[in-house]
Amino acid sequence: MLRGSIIFANSLAIQKGLFKKISDKSIIEGIKRQDDKTLNWLYDNYFQTVRNYIIKNNGTKEDVSDVFQDSIIILHNLICENSLSLTADLKGYFFGIARNIWITQLKKKKETTELVIDVSEETDPEEDNDPFLERIVSRSFQKLKPDFQIILNLYSDGLSYEEIAVKMNLKNENYARRKKYLSKEALMEILKGDPEYQEYLRFRK
Repeated sequence: MLRGSIIFANSLAIQKGLFKKISDKSIIEGIKRQDDKTLNWLYDNYFQTVRNYIIKNNGTKEDVSDVFQDSIIILHNLICENSLSLTADLKGYFFGIARNIWITQLKKKKETTELVIDVSEETDPEEDNDPFLERIVSRSFQKLKPDFQIILNLYSDGLSYEEIAVKMNLKNENYARRKKYLSKEALMEILKGDPEYQEYLRFRK
């Protein structure tokens, strides 16, 4: 319901002149009610700051939209749970939420890319920070089966095969090692079937 209201508010963002000045308290109350005019005001006044940050930090327009919507949802939940604690203005607080979301996403993209680099002989390890490659790998990673995603995330987090076996309820660490290998192989197969990845490899030659 809230996400639908957010999308609706985004379509209204072209209407300027609404709520040019509004207190943080009024914004908070509007967000709690899921008021479309308040959400529209947020897009009109907060969106550009979030957009500039994400675009400057290897993000796309789609990333901006997703992060902004997720930030509003988190803020809404904090307000409804009475967990919101402002030490500055609401805009700065909101930007902090969006920034943390994006930093977390970048970290996950980087970890996923490093997993592929670990097994791919075609990719130069020195290029593991390439944002273009990170985007391709992240997209391929999302196509993996959930259990494959889980084991690769656990592996990238530094867990031992014994710890992975316990967390995933596998028979022993040898099973965990085998499953991680199969997961990486599955990821590489998806990646190699991606036209953009093939274009990336041609570009590097």
